[in-house]
Amino acid sequence: MGTVVDDAASVEFHAFFERHYTELARLAHLLTGEADAADDLAADALLALWHRWDRVRAADHPVAYARGVVANLARTRIRGAVRERRRIALFWSQREERTENPDVAGVVDVQDALRRLPFRKRACVVLRHAFDLSEKDTALALGVSVGTVKSQTSKAIAELQRLLGTQQASQRVHAAMARTGQAAGRDR
Repeated sequence: MGTVVDDAASVEFHAFFERHYTELARLAHLLTGEADAADDLAADALLALWHRWDRVRAADHPVAYARGVVANLARTRIRGAVRERRRIALFWSQREERTENPDVAGVVDVQDALRRLPFRKRACVVLRHAFDLSEKDTALALGVSVGTVKSQTSKAIAELQRLLGTQQASQRVHAAMARTGQAAGRDR
């Protein structure tokens, strides 16, 4: 049997869920590059938030807390995928793979370039450019200092410029992620 406090918390959480689920799924999609996993990660994050709802609702920035949970779950998923790829690579290491006449410049796009970045740099770029978060909000979501956000974002943009071969990498990243987010929003 629920109490009045439990019912109020449930209503409050449901409103939070409705307001932020799509945004959290979009964040998961952009961090992992996996559209199929985005809904699962967002749902897992919201389940974790529900279990700690008293702490979350008392936080100064509940949405930043939620973004941090999604970022941590995405990091864990990426690390697991990397470990799995390494196991597969070891298993198939006897096979020789060749790519004839690769057109690297034609193949590289913003999402591939983002996947090449270390997680923290990728998260800073995604939160700053896809979600238009301030440096402070990005720092809150990732649990780092504003200075770390500034340096990681700057380094990430420099790396993207190198990977994409353009000085307008920041604009291309922003435009590509905006399109990705719109497409992800239509899929839901």
